Amino acid sequence: MSKQKFAGDKKAPMVSPLARIEKRFIEKNVDKIPSWLQTYHLTWMTLLWSMGMLGFGYLAKNNLHWLWGSSLMLFLQWFTDCFDGAVGRKRNTGLIKWGYYMDHFLDFVFMWTVFAGYAFLLEGSNVFWLFTLAFFYLALMVHSFLDFSVTNEFQITYLNLGPTEIRLGFILLNIAIIFWGVKVLLLVIPWLMAIFAFGLCFVVYRSQKKIWKIDMEIKESEITNK
Repeated sequence: MSKQKFAGDKKAPMVSPLARIEKRFIEKNVDKIPSWLQTYHLTWMTLLWSMGMLGFGYLAKNNLHWLWGSSLMLFLQWFTDCFDGAVGRKRNTGLIKWGYYMDHFLDFVFMWTVFAGYAFLLEGSNVFWLFTLAFFYLALMVHSFLDFSVTNEFQITYLNLGPTEIRLGFILLNIAIIFWGVKVLLLVIPWLMAIFAFGLCFVVYRSQKKIWKIDMEIKESEITNK
């Protein structure tokens, strides 16, 4: 197989509802990011937002209004995640592979803290079901990285949903919990488990067929060229 240029900085076309709006927002505002704020600063900031998610989740045990802070962390992580790659490309920073690695590793860490923050609000077996939900969601992220490693095509939107819609969904969930209590979280966990479990099975089945076909094409090519 011929060597392919690394494409981790080039995502597959985004097909989610907010993708075009987000793209226009980034293009319009990337030049407004201060010159002292570099792509790697924006990437590392996810650590701050992750610690914030855990802190506000812990505080929300006694007062659900602290979930406003969790929602702020979700917004800030979306903002820095939007612009870290855009700033790097605009300024030709050159941190393509580093950016791919650290950006998505920290995205994984951040999303785990989102679920961990909710765990502070639950007791008993409900914590188990929450982390089962977390498994299905985080497995989708792992799928994206593994699929890219063998196809060199990086896709982060599935079933017309992307990271931005997911973050917005968690913000709306926080608002619902603040106004109607933890019972809202208990109500949505089974539904989200079903959605993410179905999504995971669907994309893994589709991808393994695609990758099987790639392997067979390579095998046939090697036999032909002998």
